[in-house]
Amino acid sequence: MLQSNLHRADFPSARADSSRLLGRLTLAALLTTVSAQACLAQSASPGSAIVLDTIVVEGAPAGVPAFVRERFFATAGAATLLTADDIPRGGNPTLAQALQNAPGVVVQEFFGGNDQPRIQIRGSGLQQNPVERGILVLRDGLPLNRADGSYIVGLANPLQAEAIEVYRGASAHRLGATVLGGALNFVSPTGNSAPGTEVRVSGGSFGQLNLSGQTGYRGEGFDALIQGDFGRRDGYRAHNESQRASVSANVGIALTENIKTRFFMGYTDLSFDVSGPLTRQGLRANPRQVHGGPRVVAGVAVDPGPNVLRDRPRRETQQFFIGNRTTAEFGPHLVDLGLGYTYTDDMFRFPMSSGVRVTKGGDFTAVARYAYKPDQAAALPLFETTAQYVIGSAKRENYLNQGGMKGALFGESDLDASTLSLHAGANIPLWQGVTLSPAINYAHATRDNTDTYAFARRPTNAYNPASPYALLPNGAVPRQDSSYKRTYDGWSPSLGLSWRPSADQIVFAALSRNFEPPTHEDLLATINGTPNSSPGRPNPGAPMAAAAAFSTPALKAQTGTTLEGGWRGRQGDFSWDGVVYYSWIDKELLSLRDATGASLGAVNADKTTHFGVELGLGAKLLDGLTGRLAYTYQDFRFDNDPLRGNNRLAGTPRHLINATLQYQATQAWMLQASLRWSPEKTPVDNMNTLYAAPYALVDLRTEYRVNDSVTVFGEVSNVFDKTYAAATLIVDQARPDQAAFQPGTGRAFFAGLKARF
Repeated sequence: MLQSNLHRADFPSARADSSRLLGRLTLAALLTTVSAQACLAQSASPGSAIVLDTIVVEGAPAGVPAFVRERFFATAGAATLLTADDIPRGGNPTLAQALQNAPGVVVQEFFGGNDQPRIQIRGSGLQQNPVERGILVLRDGLPLNRADGSYIVGLANPLQAEAIEVYRGASAHRLGATVLGGALNFVSPTGNSAPGTEVRVSGGSFGQLNLSGQTGYRGEGFDALIQGDFGRRDGYRAHNESQRASVSANVGIALTENIKTRFFMGYTDLSFDVSGPLTRQGLRANPRQVHGGPRVVAGVAVDPGPNVLRDRPRRETQQFFIGNRTTAEFGPHLVDLGLGYTYTDDMFRFPMSSGVRVTKGGDFTAVARYAYKPDQAAALPLFETTAQYVIGSAKRENYLNQGGMKGALFGESDLDASTLSLHAGANIPLWQGVTLSPAINYAHATRDNTDTYAFARRPTNAYNPASPYALLPNGAVPRQDSSYKRTYDGWSPSLGLSWRPSADQIVFAALSRNFEPPTHEDLLATINGTPNSSPGRPNPGAPMAAAAAFSTPALKAQTGTTLEGGWRGRQGDFSWDGVVYYSWIDKELLSLRDATGASLGAVNADKTTHFGVELGLGAKLLDGLTGRLAYTYQDFRFDNDPLRGNNRLAGTPRHLINATLQYQATQAWMLQASLRWSPEKTPVDNMNTLYAAPYALVDLRTEYRVNDSVTVFGEVSNVFDKTYAAATLIVDQARPDQAAFQPGTGRAFFAGLKARF
């Protein structure tokens, strides 16, 4: 039960008639991930950049080891590899665009540029934003997540990845991820895989400008690559400017014939304005505007939501990282060691109800993996084990938002966290074509907060609700200690069974547990603010009334059991890969907000269920014409909740379809059309009273290769200038007039040039 602060085929064809609907759904569900050339690949070990030449794609150049592709194909779980051919490199590169061909991955853009999208897999971390959890995000096999499991999704840079590995559910356990969603691994190019120099320039609508370049060197037993990119955008909406500058480098050294090491380092500077949500009426009238806060009409507040004009929410984040991965192969034995360190400086100026939050700190990661494969012809190792330990600390300061500026300090904390993940698994051949894959994971996590705020009272500020630019007298509330010390432990066993009826097909089933402890964002939340007052001041006109400024709930870890089955393969010019899954979740972590968007803190739901289908299809339709489809179905619900019954969890689009047709008109000229379609309304609140409308968007792209070195491209996104909500706030109980809808970007034109030397 929710805690008290919750307001109490075959491809589809004529062969199957309507009387067999359930059978069709089950069969169609057993199909995911795919490109037109059937991307059936996976890195040989966590972090595919640790071994030279480790990425394999169907149709890749000769000499790339086929065992890597075989490992992916033979895995009894859901996984997708997006290679350079699968990641759109248009004039407006975003994470949502990069992951659009990965079924099961839902990325909802908030502001259209280098922004803070909401990303979730299988509903893990669905209601968390702006710092997310629920997925292990890796950069070359080393975690981008902080030690408490949270991550800043805007730091995941698809521009600097030559491939993105997507592991959904239990397939990510071998990487140290025990969470429901799984893992994303952004694989950097190396001097070995991308020698030479490449530059790219693009730009277009809304002040968009992107510059990027890389240069790689490959020598005898040594390679190096450096890359950088810069992007800026004025934005589709008011208060919508964004900018990102990033540079990274890696160096690989073959120490001996059997031992290789690679060093990584990089820096990212990310900043963007938060233009915020609109009411449904405001979205329809003018999606480019921003909300000015609630209005008072006849003494009653209407149109609840943040005052973006006054509070000017914004995020500024800098992160430095350095790491090393070393692998050693001795016959059937493989040892993989990784070390990494990140330092993050993050400022988020929220709307007034949450204030300005500044977090600075570092995280250290150690990873060790061992695999044993006595039969070199086998696709999978007979045994493998992984240990991953992340420890970190940070200093957090909370300030009042004083008219879009940093005001008085009202909170100060020392945050410490650690997460240990241990994995052991086997792949046991039972008889011809049948493999049993048992595994066990153990996770131990600590979350400690020391409240270091030195004063007896916490300051507050407020504006007059009837005149939201008229500052009321400042106030103060008694300091309540927000310190806590939490420990979480959990086991996550899994069992997979796969059968290969032929070399080009595999059918699998798996049963697994998942375990996800809360982050500091869940355990330490600002509360009791309004669109016109700071945390700790639920009544703007009462400056001295006592109220808590922080919530520190005694949350339990989220756990669950998932049953899934899949079928992938290829036949002639067709390829398919799909999964259907059902998860029973206990104590699902929900981050709640009220009708104004103000935080209510995090809670554990009692029981929820997650059912989904992840389907990918690829086909060569005609000579020169190829197509692909990525379809995601999600039905996430409360399970007999006393107030919500079996309502859908807010923020979950039930159907998402990404379809692409590509025509190679000549050897040099390519044309592409894409459809992004959400055909059913999406609930904004857990009570299922307010919904975002369905939408369908069409994008066009063309590319022309001038010569072997130069390519030019152009694109039009949202061709029909559809007004739609790309995402919404997620609230507990919505009001029909509240600002909850994040407008998507209107029609935009982009063009660019890529040159390689």
